[in-house]
Amino acid sequence: MVYQYVLGGVLVSLLGSVFFMIINSTLSGKKKAEDVSEDVNGNEFVRMQPANGGCLPEIEKSTDVVIVGAGVAGAALAYTLGKEGRRVHVIERDLSEPDRIVGELLQPGGYLKLIELGLEDCANESIDAQKVFGYALYKNGNDTKLSYPLENYSSDIAGRSFHNGRFIQRMRERVATLPNVTLEQGTVTTLLEEKGIIKGVMYKNKAGEEMRSYAPLTIVCDGCFSNLRRNLCTSKVDSPSCFVGLILENCDLPHANHGHVILGDPSPILFYPISSTEIRCLVDVPGTKVPSVANGDMAKYLKTVVAPQVPPQLLKAFLAAVEKGNIRTMQNKSMPATPLPTPGALLLGDSFNMRHPLTGGGMTVALSDIVLLRDLLRPLTDLHDAPALCEYLESFYTLRKPVSSTINTLAGALYKVFCASPDPARQEMRDACFDYLSLGGICSYGPVSLLSGLNPRPMHLFLHFFAVAVYGVGRLMIPFPTPQRVWLGTRLILGASGIIFPIIKGEGVRQMFFPATIPAYYRAPPAPLEDKLKAF
Repeated sequence: MVYQYVLGGVLVSLLGSVFFMIINSTLSGKKKAEDVSEDVNGNEFVRMQPANGGCLPEIEKSTDVVIVGAGVAGAALAYTLGKEGRRVHVIERDLSEPDRIVGELLQPGGYLKLIELGLEDCANESIDAQKVFGYALYKNGNDTKLSYPLENYSSDIAGRSFHNGRFIQRMRERVATLPNVTLEQGTVTTLLEEKGIIKGVMYKNKAGEEMRSYAPLTIVCDGCFSNLRRNLCTSKVDSPSCFVGLILENCDLPHANHGHVILGDPSPILFYPISSTEIRCLVDVPGTKVPSVANGDMAKYLKTVVAPQVPPQLLKAFLAAVEKGNIRTMQNKSMPATPLPTPGALLLGDSFNMRHPLTGGGMTVALSDIVLLRDLLRPLTDLHDAPALCEYLESFYTLRKPVSSTINTLAGALYKVFCASPDPARQEMRDACFDYLSLGGICSYGPVSLLSGLNPRPMHLFLHFFAVAVYGVGRLMIPFPTPQRVWLGTRLILGASGIIFPIIKGEGVRQMFFPATIPAYYRAPPAPLEDKLKAF
């Protein structure tokens, strides 16, 4: 007990100085939005011709919102706005069932948002979705189980894992039941702009005809490979690693209904159920290049490097999956949300904000954003005052930060901590993280509540992250400090700072920790048009 109190005292004194470092960096990253402003008529924008001079067919019926993309974010948003009475036109490149190796784990916080949107039945038994109650963490033959803090929720509240394509198709089916929502297959090529305002989109329909669809608000949800985001945000996409995906059959996880994270070398390996008979395996490979699947190098890598690190209960099924040969790869991407507010347009989902998929937080962020956007738009009967609407929706970028920045920062920081490193200080940080989470109590409850989306508090994340670092330093000082141990502890703290501070800076220090100081936080809905006319 005395040891824990000593660590607590050290932590409090350390965090006082560390927090001043955060404040120092608050103002330094503030100038960039002004530097990146450019003419709105970029490569993805087409200036509109006068109404009588257009030659392309147009969607003449009145539409309130055009949504580009009908993946998780686009389909959920279309259903939500349609239920609110909005007239919505959704344009999706391919309406057949997607087949992806990510977007298969929904955290409990995301499931709560799904309930708020009335879409929880899209992630149930009808798609053979599996409940997830936490994680099992493995390192060097040791393991610890980390359960979600669900004691105060009903028995139905848990994480959900499933086939991504089945989940999306169920949501699209729900969208198709709304008479005021049009779901169309087509490829959006450009955003239509007039006098700095986005008026809609140009697209090719299924027959290959060029069409135009107009609406006072266009929301782009076309995913991580978006070709429309360039003029709506300052996209700085990082590609830290690739996922190699396999499906294991005819086996059981060591801890039922839990995700399994192996702190492997060189980077983590994940296992989680996606149906009652299938387990998804994702092997993280650092960098942008992976061994070739075609010439057999990937199978060799999986057998020689990865297989020895797989838990014995899963090894036979893992090797059988490698032999079967259905090996998929996907580049992991990370991109902070750095919007360029544009009248008439908004970005959402992976086209707007991405984080490493290690923690499975992407769908939670997207669904949380949709709930927030729905609530912001709810008092507005008229969306046609684009400049006023754009100014009002700047509050969206601030109000989303507690959830998004907590999940984004945790994903980026955990990935760097969980990867193996030749640096002794990084090794100590990795060991300290595993042992800290294994302590139980607040040491496991706190981080898992952050990861699950149930506790969207960036300050709690910051405190736990440095508690791990201080815990690691404390271990080095026992039984007594030596100059080498003190130096290693110093490097551990500096390394931890080097991991988390750049991520926090990318998210925005003020938006994360002091959102109420942002003017947009208090922005009220624009006055209805008739009220403005009465003022004259």
